[in-house]
Amino acid sequence: MVLRALRAGDARSVHEAYASDPEATRFLAWRAHKSLAETRRYLRQTRITAQQGTEHLWALLLKRGGLIGAAGIRPCGSRIEIGYVLGRAWWGRGYATEAARALTAWAMRQPSVYRVWATCDVDNKASARVLEKIGMTREGVLRKWIVRPALGPAPRDSFCYSIVKAREKRRAGNRQGAARS
Repeated sequence: MVLRALRAGDARSVHEAYASDPEATRFLAWRAHKSLAETRRYLRQTRITAQQGTEHLWALLLKRGGLIGAAGIRPCGSRIEIGYVLGRAWWGRGYATEAARALTAWAMRQPSVYRVWATCDVDNKASARVLEKIGMTREGVLRKWIVRPALGPAPRDSFCYSIVKAREKRRAGNRQGAARS
């Protein structure tokens, strides 16, 4: 699988792969798109959030094939939130795990990042399993965390998962100096 920036020219592929499918978008913070024009507006918005540095989304493409989903990050200081969506035709094949693992590995290599985290609806067992497979720990339940429009107007509970960098080792010289004081 390959990750690359989403492009305006991806609108039809995005719309057909996942954005227009109510089942694929069921646990997202937005409803399935009813038209290609709506998907085009979505892609324009992703370019704006990328320019602002608040969210970066990438297309998920098969090496021999087309677009199957998207994955993204939301940086905030020393932490990065990850997310992903796949078209239903590609569920259960390990692609979400591969994408989440790649985003997490990249984020953990950034010197200023100490926490990578994600949430998923408490009823989204498949996503919870993906986060566990990539080594994240379930920290708890965020009560009434987010509205998932396909599931109703009220905020829903979400599981919170994270992985954090191991505590940095102090330099041996610093420890020895402190012991002599």
